[in-house]
Amino acid sequence: MKILFISATNLGDAILTTGALDHLLRLHPDADVTVACGPVVTGIFSAIPNVSNVISMKKERFGGHWRLLARAVTLHKWDIVVDMRNSPLSRVLHTKKRYIWSRQSKSMHKVEQVARVVKASPPPSPRFWFDEASLAKAASIIPEGIPVLAIAPAARWPGKTWPGENFAELALKLTAPEGPFPGARIAVFAAPGEEAVAQPVLNALPEDRRIDVIAKTTPLEAAAAIARCAFYVGNDSGLTHAAAAAGTITLGLFGPGYPVLYRPWGPKAAFVSTPETAEELLENAPVNESGKVRVSLMGSLTVDAAYAGALKLLEKIRAK
Repeated sequence: MKILFISATNLGDAILTTGALDHLLRLHPDADVTVACGPVVTGIFSAIPNVSNVISMKKERFGGHWRLLARAVTLHKWDIVVDMRNSPLSRVLHTKKRYIWSRQSKSMHKVEQVARVVKASPPPSPRFWFDEASLAKAASIIPEGIPVLAIAPAARWPGKTWPGENFAELALKLTAPEGPFPGARIAVFAAPGEEAVAQPVLNALPEDRRIDVIAKTTPLEAAAAIARCAFYVGNDSGLTHAAAAAGTITLGLFGPGYPVLYRPWGPKAAFVSTPETAEELLENAPVNESGKVRVSLMGSLTVDAAYAGALKLLEKIRAK
C-alpha cells in the first residue's frame, strides 16, 4: 500500500491535516507513505514511522514547486493519493483512490473539512508522532517536578498578535499564589524570526521562573516541549494548533481571525476573542502606505477576559 499525502505549507494548516493521515494509517497500518509539504513542516511528518519520504515543497515562481513534485511522483503507482491543496497534479497521477480538497463551508472547522476529504467520521483529531530526538530535546527544556505555563506571544501577522505586556501580565496572574498554577515556571515559545516580539515578554517575567524557548526548537521539538507543560496560551497561530494536537490544555486568543474555522481543536482546548468581530476589526484597521496592517488589532481583548477564559477552561476539564 503506497500513499501520497500532499499537505500544507504553513505549520497550522499542516497540523490540521494530521488527523486525516492518522485515519488512513489506522485503516492501512502497513502503508508506505510519501508526504509533500512546505519546508517548515517537514519535521512533523518525517517523525511518523510509516513515512519513508518527505518531499519539501519550497514555493517557486510560476508554480515551479509543483513541477518539481510532479517529477518526483509521476512515475510511481499509488494506491491512494490525498491532496489537501487541490492541485491539478493529483488528478493526473496513477492511483486507485484519490481524495482531493475542494472548496467547502466557511462555517465548518478546518478539522471537519479535512475529515470530509478522506470520508472520516467522526473527525479525527490532529496529532503528533514524537521521535526520540524531539522527546529528548523537550526534556532538556521543560523540567519535571513543577508545573510549567507555556505562552506563545507571536503570530505570522501582527494584526493577530496580542500585546506583549498583556501576555506577561496574564502569565503572572495565572502563576500568582492565588492563581491556578501558583509558582509555576513560564516558558516563552517563539519561532526564528519572532525574537523581537517574544523577547520583551520573556524579559518582563521573573528571572528565576522563566524558560527561554525563543528560536531554539524545530516545530516538532516545540510541540514535544509544550506537551510537557500544564497549560498553554497563544495567539491564533500554528503553535496554538501544535499545543492542542500535543494534548496540552490550550487557550487560543482571537481577534481578526475566525475561530469557527481555526479555533484550537479538541476536548482540552478553548478560545477567547475580542468584543469586536473580525470584520469589524478589519474594517477599522489602520494601514500603512502599502495598504497593509502592521499593528496589533487585539488590544480590546483584556487580560481579565483572557484570565476568565483560562479559569473556565480549567473548570470544564476538571468537571469531567
